[in-house]
Amino acid sequence: MKHFVPYLSAILLFVGCSKQPSITFSNMSETHLLKSDFSELPNWQQEDYTNALESFTQSCKTAKTREIYKDLCMRSADATDAKEFLTSYFTPYKISLPNDDKDGLLTGYYEPEIKGSLTKKEPYVYPVYTTPKDLVVIDLSQQYPELKNYRLRGRVVGNRVVPYYDRKNVNITPIDSEVLCYTDSKIDLFFLEVQGSGRVTLDDGSTIFVGYDNQNGYQYSSIGKYLVSISEIPLEKISLQSIKAWLEQNPSRIDEVLNYNKSMVFFRQKDKPASGSLGVVLTPKRSIAVDRRYIPLGSMLYLSAKTEAVDFNHVVMAQDTGGAIKGTLRADIFMGYGEEAKEIAGELKAPLKLWILLPKESS
Repeated sequence: MKHFVPYLSAILLFVGCSKQPSITFSNMSETHLLKSDFSELPNWQQEDYTNALESFTQSCKTAKTREIYKDLCMRSADATDAKEFLTSYFTPYKISLPNDDKDGLLTGYYEPEIKGSLTKKEPYVYPVYTTPKDLVVIDLSQQYPELKNYRLRGRVVGNRVVPYYDRKNVNITPIDSEVLCYTDSKIDLFFLEVQGSGRVTLDDGSTIFVGYDNQNGYQYSSIGKYLVSISEIPLEKISLQSIKAWLEQNPSRIDEVLNYNKSMVFFRQKDKPASGSLGVVLTPKRSIAVDRRYIPLGSMLYLSAKTEAVDFNHVVMAQDTGGAIKGTLRADIFMGYGEEAKEIAGELKAPLKLWILLPKESS
């Protein structure tokens, strides 16, 4: 997002001078913004403004949020009226696709808990790997600026860089990696990868936190879509819960299904609970994962989504990313830790509307 801020004042000036009530991020051409008003935000009057401002202030501890909002981060610490601060200093812009007013998609994620041991012994036989020492990450942005959001991952064989081992081959090939711990379920380990971070309750009663550190370079492929495509689970029934139940009922096909997703996540031990790509501890229902190609990490947004079970209308912070989170109107909301969070996150699929809250134009 380093190119976002220098264009911000020019963008806002364009809004003030143009007859068209829309703007486009200069370095994110697919992100189309329509100038809006707080009165147009669903259930804005029911927002917990104090809690919303606290989320913003907390995110201001990160460089990304400070880069976007500058002095508003400093002012937020002294604000005495949260609602007045938000409405006085920010303007909402509705996010949409060019010439498209369709809703997006909101899903949920949570901080899972798995069982583990620091030593390999039955039933703890599935390793939680750190980043392999032979994994090479290549940044091509200096030669190809248009690829600044991409990284090439692989391993060196002779004088060539070749793709790194996919999930299937990591599980059958010794790799040059340390093991944080061993767990008793390859299914639970897979969903730990999907969530990106979690906690491991060890056999001695202690707990360690683990989080995303790297991945093997393959694009994420949904095993849910795979199970739908082979007519094992109907599309309308697909969820974390239904996928896990199918795997447990079909132990002989676990590897077939999990290996469909060639992408594999490597972890590092952390000293705090779930934190996102910005490094700040995630806040339940206030932190979301976005596609950083379309929405700036560190930005403040207003999210609106509704299902029969849940109704979200509130301020959120873009503090995380995810392999499955692709597109402009796409977000994954963090639900927290525990069984209730797991149940809601696993079932959540809702039409999504998003507004980004940007600093008001100066005079």
